[in-house]
Amino acid sequence: MPSSPLSLTSTPPSITLLHHQRPPLPTVRVSATAATTTTAMPDHHPSLEITGGGAERFLPALSTRHLPYKPFPIIGWNRHLETIFAAFFRTIPGVKYRRECLRTKDNGTIALDWVCGDNSSLPPDSPILILLPGLTGGSQDSYVKHMLVKAKSKGWRVVVFNSRGCANSPVTTPQLQTASFTEDTCHVVDHVSSMFPKASIFGVGWSLGGNILVNYLGREPHRCSLSGAVSLCNPFNLVIADENLRKGFNNIYDRSLRGGLSATFSKHVSLFEDVNDEYNIQAGLNPRTVREYDEAITRVSLGFKSVDEYYSNSCSCDVVQHVRIPLLCIQAANDPIAPIEATPYEDIKENPNCMLIVTPQGGHLGWVAGDEAPFGAPWTDIMVMDFLEHLRNGASKQ
Repeated sequence: MPSSPLSLTSTPPSITLLHHQRPPLPTVRVSATAATTTTAMPDHHPSLEITGGGAERFLPALSTRHLPYKPFPIIGWNRHLETIFAAFFRTIPGVKYRRECLRTKDNGTIALDWVCGDNSSLPPDSPILILLPGLTGGSQDSYVKHMLVKAKSKGWRVVVFNSRGCANSPVTTPQLQTASFTEDTCHVVDHVSSMFPKASIFGVGWSLGGNILVNYLGREPHRCSLSGAVSLCNPFNLVIADENLRKGFNNIYDRSLRGGLSATFSKHVSLFEDVNDEYNIQAGLNPRTVREYDEAITRVSLGFKSVDEYYSNSCSCDVVQHVRIPLLCIQAANDPIAPIEATPYEDIKENPNCMLIVTPQGGHLGWVAGDEAPFGAPWTDIMVMDFLEHLRNGASKQ
């Protein structure tokens, strides 16, 4: 822990902006006949910033859009306190899984965790939700389980897509979780679709999982068989996120993430030894930063010449314009890990399939607000399910 305590008045560190600048947001009014850009009262509470080419289509579906965003006192007023509180003190719903391991074309292994009992209790055409956790995250994380419980209560079938090496999944090749490799996502979606050909399939991703999901949507638009998706706390631009992660108090998150990465790598280090001379095994076991780990291990496994090349080629902000299915993005303006400056506002505004919601507080994977705060589900879960239910109802009518 750093020597300086958490401050309730702390401000984000300065960040060098790249080509994704945050423009002024227009106000959106949705009527029964059409949507217009105006300076009058919006069709949502002014504490929320809402924009996107798909706002006209999707905004009316959000039942809580008129309510103010009220962070939980003290906890929700500081981005670091909120992020840490949510990670360590949020309740974890009791969920039992049935694990399925998939073998990929390159002999890798993907672990899918299905909710026990769904096969016998749900019809084969029930909508399916694929969940993609963040970096080093998996099916046991609290935010994943809360979303799962919300979806299950609506009659959805849910499966958690654990990236390679995450959630104690077996590792059979020298490749672990990465931000740019979409082939595993394609494999998972195709597999789930083949198992339930009559069901509509949707995806939700958090943090790096959100980046992976949006990369899949934008890079595989013609192959994608999802009917809709939600991205939360997406870093979008990994170049900006990398710079931000190594500044000030944010080093505590870098320390936690690099610890998780090195712990997973240490369990499977034998797969990487004597395979490629470029691997820096010692740096992978004891990295000083996430960036150093990615330079030593991740970029080598993907064939990039440098970690900067890996980050530049892994930015989901560059493919938002190509997304062809309904996509809701939810970001927190004070997120310390996924800085708001990295959000591709213009591309989201120009894409008729996308909508962006920005909350004034929330931290990273926090959103300690709403009726279930401080220990219950994140504030975002209700909006996510409103959006997904709207898409589900539309799909069922086709």
